[in-house]
Amino acid sequence: MKSSASNEVISLYQKLLDAWNNRSADAMAEQFTEKGELIGFDGSQAIGREEIFSHLQPISENHPTPPYVSKVKNVRFLGSDIAILRAIAGMVPPGHSDIDPKLNAHHTLVAVKSEEGWRIELFQNTPAQFHGRPELVKQMTEELRQLLK
Repeated sequence: MKSSASNEVISLYQKLLDAWNNRSADAMAEQFTEKGELIGFDGSQAIGREEIFSHLQPISENHPTPPYVSKVKNVRFLGSDIAILRAIAGMVPPGHSDIDPKLNAHHTLVAVKSEEGWRIELFQNTPAQFHGRPELVKQMTEELRQLLK
């Protein structure tokens, strides 16, 4: 059974993904601390809620972004008020019904607890292409496909 704090960190991660899936840059930025950092799939970096919002708003307004499908793999606490969440994620492009393996990623989220509750200090979205190891891409894709059923 997961602890209450683990569930709160998982809930924070889910709020971030829900905001992405709903194409809400504002709701995404709200999940971060005032000086939180976002490192995107393409390596772009935004620091602070305002910059995160400014970075995400044109994406959510101008691109039919695919929704995330994700699986939390681990939540580890470094103290009572800091945690690292690790997840795998895939995306189903608009007009498709299956995950596109080229969009698979590892998600790393560092969460801190403050007066506001749990907030994101760092979220990194790392492509999971496993260069030269196609069997690992296939394995991750199959694991994520199970969540579509």
